[in-house]
Amino acid sequence: MDTEAQAAADDLGSDAASSPTAQSELEAKLAAAEALAEERYRELQYARAEIENVRKRAVRTAEDRLLAGRKAMLGKFLPVLDNLQRAMAFEDGGGLRGGLNATLKNFESLLASEQIVAIETVGKPFDPHVAEAIATRESHEHEDDIVVEEAQRGYRLGEDLLRPAMVVVAKKVSAP
Repeated sequence: MDTEAQAAADDLGSDAASSPTAQSELEAKLAAAEALAEERYRELQYARAEIENVRKRAVRTAEDRLLAGRKAMLGKFLPVLDNLQRAMAFEDGGGLRGGLNATLKNFESLLASEQIVAIETVGKPFDPHVAEAIATRESHEHEDDIVVEEAQRGYRLGEDLLRPAMVVVAKKVSAP
């Protein structure tokens, strides 16, 4: 207990409370003790709020680190996926193609279980937030800035961009 509050409590028990001056002194001491208690309560509330903020910040930091680790690890799988997709593009023996297709489907399923989603770009307007234009191609059939080919697929991890797509963008050829 604070010394001021103790002194006020000791004075309350004395016989001097019968005079008007003593009563006003006691009331002043009581008001001071109440003000001190209110100040200490505010400090306690501030300390509790600060502890909660530190806890929330620690959780947020841990989640950010976990996400960064997942991005780094899962990003390493994407070149393997690219190679499997390229191998699937070639017409070759049916057995090899079937095995590659099964491997590709399993790998895509694994990525989907980790919330990795392919970004669809072909036939859509070029979006520099999710794709990098590596070339342009003159086209009579497409409007300007429409993605006509995907050289490398882009991926998202949840809402975050894991890797941008590498695309070829149409450049409209004006009629002669």
